[in-house]
Amino acid sequence: MSRGDDTKQRIVTEAAGLFNQKGFEGGSMSALMEATGLEKGGIYRHFSSKEEIAAEAFDYALKIATEARIRDLDSLPNSVDKLKLFIANFVERRSSVPGGCPILNTAVDADDGNPVLRDRARNAFRQWLGRLESIVKAGIKAREIRPRVVPGNVATLIVSSLEGALMISRIEKDREALLSVRSFLEAYLERDVRRS
Repeated sequence: MSRGDDTKQRIVTEAAGLFNQKGFEGGSMSALMEATGLEKGGIYRHFSSKEEIAAEAFDYALKIATEARIRDLDSLPNSVDKLKLFIANFVERRSSVPGGCPILNTAVDADDGNPVLRDRARNAFRQWLGRLESIVKAGIKAREIRPRVVPGNVATLIVSSLEGALMISRIEKDREALLSVRSFLEAYLERDVRRS
């Protein structure tokens, strides 16, 4: 990797934490300059706009968060166990990018103000749902999951429950909601999804 590539990656890494914690508007260029030790011109040598920096920072934060969420899933042969591990990873593993879930943060931050970031958050959300749906579909095919289970419903229940619990946990500054939702989802998967 060239020195220029190293600098660009350092900008993206610092911007990921800054924007994930403070949002697009709250993540000022002066704060990014302070975090990277670069002048504005040094940053704009690698990016054409603040929006471009934020988009690449979101992609980076999402990659790191996704790696934490899917960690060790491929090591499990059973689809229900994969779903349970995904839930456990979400609750127990923290991304190295500060600020929590980049999808939730960006979706809330960019809802009305930034179509580029809103589209990235929407696409990330759809990919997340798609990944979970494919696990459920594979489980139905392998006869591990009940045949009448609707993959999209399972995926939506998992994602909305986890993201809602994360929001509550952040507001309350405790993990109780996350732990409760994990327990509920695990029981749901065993009771209503796993094929007996």
